[in-house]
Amino acid sequence: MTEEKVILVNEKDEQVGLMPKMEAHEKGLLHRAFSVFIFNNRNELMLQQRAYSKYHSPGLWTNTCCSHQREGESNIEAGKRRLEEEMGFSTDLQDTTSFIYKAPFDNGLTEHEFDHILVGKFNEEPKLNPEEAADYKWLSLEEVKKDMKENPQIYTEWFKIIFDKYYQTIEQ
Repeated sequence: MTEEKVILVNEKDEQVGLMPKMEAHEKGLLHRAFSVFIFNNRNELMLQQRAYSKYHSPGLWTNTCCSHQREGESNIEAGKRRLEEEMGFSTDLQDTTSFIYKAPFDNGLTEHEFDHILVGKFNEEPKLNPEEAADYKWLSLEEVKKDMKENPQIYTEWFKIIFDKYYQTIEQ
């Protein structure tokens, strides 16, 4: 299996190239990504605990799922694909907001992403892919915000950034 490639972009989210995922993270180059936030009817956010076998941020809590678009794939198509692959379900998604962030990791990798936040609704039990997710839970946005402040070490670096960005957009 060939390594997944990411779409390198400029600050306007215009494609400027393709690069193997690991190389882009090693070099910290700006690339397109998406983050899915799934809510239930009680307006609780589904959090994912990353599988303990992941090469970075294993066992940490994060948004419902996230990944990278493939060349020619829309944000919504990519979000639906990874939601099915990681969490075992499909639902309609909306592209809500986007921004650039950079998050270096202890292992020398850097997430430097033009991130699109996709939001959807779901009220059932996910069917977790154990290679991707160890567990899940539902929390209100206020509970996430409070817990993130009290226990920042249990959350992924990117989720702390994107949660704050998303929270700012819904407060307006």
